[in-house]
Amino acid sequence: MTRLTRALMCGAAIAALSASSALAAEWKFALEEAIHEVQGVYATKFKEHVEANSDHTIAIFPFGTLGESADITELTQLGAVQFANASPGFMGSEIPELNIFLMPYVLPENPAVLADFYKTSPTINETLAGKYPDQGLELVDMYPEGEVVMTTKEPVTSPADLDGVKFRVMTSPLLVETYNAFGATATPLPWGEVFGALQLGMIQGQENPMFFVESTKMYEVTDHITYAGHNTFTTAVIANKAFMDGLSDEDRAVVQAAADAAYDYIIDYQQGLTESAEAKILEAKPEMTVTVLTDEQRAPFRAAADRVRQKYVEMVGDSGKAVLEGFEADIAASKERAGES
Repeated sequence: MTRLTRALMCGAAIAALSASSALAAEWKFALEEAIHEVQGVYATKFKEHVEANSDHTIAIFPFGTLGESADITELTQLGAVQFANASPGFMGSEIPELNIFLMPYVLPENPAVLADFYKTSPTINETLAGKYPDQGLELVDMYPEGEVVMTTKEPVTSPADLDGVKFRVMTSPLLVETYNAFGATATPLPWGEVFGALQLGMIQGQENPMFFVESTKMYEVTDHITYAGHNTFTTAVIANKAFMDGLSDEDRAVVQAAADAAYDYIIDYQQGLTESAEAKILEAKPEMTVTVLTDEQRAPFRAAADRVRQKYVEMVGDSGKAVLEGFEADIAASKERAGES
């Protein structure tokens, strides 16, 4: 989508949405996913809490209703939408430090440690949150959506198996660096083009959480699923900064409480979600193979991740190095609270 097309689209959306501007108590929440997927479940719980504890209402706009990720972020910056999901893979171009969420083998794999980390990390909730106002935004929440898996046309047990594979990534330089380091040919594509590109053989692989692979039927156009343990998909909930600044103390407290309630709910909701999604895929396509790489098989991928870490520091500079060190300290604290050595 060109900048002109996006601008026209945003203008049309603003005109349409502003028609109800007299109803100031209706807040709009745009998603990068469908209403039945993780972001939709979070937004629904957020909506329920806001509507139960205030006179305001929330209108949820699922993926595609107002465009793709870049479009809904822009609409939020413009104030046509009050809340939106804006995953680091897309926001990283505006806030380079956010690319840390795309680095392989940085986030903890233990779900309890991961949940505590997102909720308590000063690096996320203070340092990174402090980067959003320059974009006309405020960070409301950040949460995990599940372990990322690779889905490919051919089986993958080592970087050599990715040699020559055109692997779709979000439009992020760090994801490009990651899959190039893993041995593939990283191919940035908007999400709306991925299924067709796999179907036509223009690309041969992609990554996403298992629930998303199942719900979007990515398994129909790939044949192998690989757990490499390299990352967890992260999303952020953002709000228009001017909107948040204009809220009363009472309304801001409602928003924060709604985010807290939705966070706790979505963490519990995700328990067993990967396993159930995998079972649905195998029921629909029994010939699909699922491979969980051993520690030995993961070793060369981990080694390749060192190159990505260096790239991140080069891209972001001293602030990136500080964020990386902050992550390491915050994760260590979360492990200690979870009783993990």
